[in-house]
Amino acid sequence: MPEITSIKPQKSKKRVNIHLDGKFSFGLDLENWMKLGLKVGDKLSEEEIEEIVKKAEFQKTFDKILRFAMLRPRSKKEINDWLKRKKVYESMHGGLFNRLKRMNLINDEEFSRWWIKQRTEFRPKGKRALFSELMGKGVDRRIIEQVISEADLNEDKLAKEVLNKKAYKWEKLKGFDRKKKMSDFLARRGFSWEIIKRVINKN
Repeated sequence: MPEITSIKPQKSKKRVNIHLDGKFSFGLDLENWMKLGLKVGDKLSEEEIEEIVKKAEFQKTFDKILRFAMLRPRSKKEINDWLKRKKVYESMHGGLFNRLKRMNLINDEEFSRWWIKQRTEFRPKGKRALFSELMGKGVDRRIIEQVISEADLNEDKLAKEVLNKKAYKWEKLKGFDRKKKMSDFLARRGFSWEIIKRVINKN
């Protein structure tokens, strides 16, 4: 059976390289290395090597998806899209997904609340636009409806703020042309025609 002849730390110092019979065989994260208790002189069967490599690959992939998940709240669809984009073996999907979920890093309700808060503060949009965006992120319709209703958005106020920020665009326009440009702009931001009419008539 192949024998571990050396164990060397990688540059990151979070992983080690395992050499079997004098040749590099595989990399392993420190956690699994400690758990497995591998040391120079140990002999490994082919089955043991295969199982260790699987654990190593899983942890390596988990470290990457963890960084992705912690940049900001993520929806289930965003995580699934990442797995497909990175061509992660399907056999790993369930384990990776469940591990992130246990860490509360996949939660569509929390993600939706965060999304709406970000939009409200930095790029205000109407409920229709928010609903459409969250649907595009793969969030269930019932969750979206619940979160939007809980957010208690004042769309009249948001629409007015949006118009005020862009007022310079229409300052040279008069009458119908001005109202049309403003209405089209608010419509693209997802505000209903009822709200648009109310806000435009006050400007």
